[in-house]
Amino acid sequence: MTESWKDDNCAAMKAHYAVYSIPHAAALWCGVTDENIEQVLSEVTQVSSTGFGRSIWKHPDAPCVEPRSRAIAEAIEAGELPHGREDGKPLGEGDSAAYERRHILGRNLKIWMEKEFPNDKPAFLFDDIEQNSHTGINADSYRSLKAERDALQRRVDKAVKEFVTLRKDKETIEADRDRLKLLAIESTGLSQDTNDFELTKSKSWNELNRLVKLAVTDYPNWKGNQRKVQKSGNLQDWLTGTIGANNREAEIIKKILSDFYQELR
Repeated sequence: MTESWKDDNCAAMKAHYAVYSIPHAAALWCGVTDENIEQVLSEVTQVSSTGFGRSIWKHPDAPCVEPRSRAIAEAIEAGELPHGREDGKPLGEGDSAAYERRHILGRNLKIWMEKEFPNDKPAFLFDDIEQNSHTGINADSYRSLKAERDALQRRVDKAVKEFVTLRKDKETIEADRDRLKLLAIESTGLSQDTNDFELTKSKSWNELNRLVKLAVTDYPNWKGNQRKVQKSGNLQDWLTGTIGANNREAEIIKKILSDFYQELR
């Protein structure tokens, strides 16, 4: 039994209650991955050691950290984005944390970002449905569209598999044709350079071709009436008797039949 609760990382819940410092939120907004976030945060510096610049951060290899930390810092300063200290608890009206200690809750950051930057939906705050949706498409519509797309993809995959199968069948038929041609040439004494058109003028070729088609078509019915198929016994008798092949033609036909029917291999 699969214990699904072990696989649930509660991503949506974590994002809702997560607490971010300004540089942390800015770095994640820039797309810094979880495995690199600690290193990046250890390398960020304030743009100024005094005043409002203490809440704006920059990184030498991630230039977008500065404008995004500035956007967050300005929203906090303007009272548009609730902030607190390290515990994330929003401060009351008129209260303010030191620039370096300012932290924000994920849910408040998400609400602010939806309003101010509706086209930005970073993965640390928005799930895949939200990231692939816009104001004209709600979650249900997205799921419906995704289901239709997945159904179409399955149809495409099925068509590709069928094409591959048909291609293999075509190659098998062509290989059988070439093998039959070679066997016919060997049995009739025709030249190896004989082309397909010249073969159609050969009575021996046309007769062998007719016998092969007849044998391949009738074999399943004949086999159904036999207790056991013996290639040098009843099969040989059937080919030379009912089908009308001579001994040499019967040997050729048996080789061709083995390409179609596994029990003769």
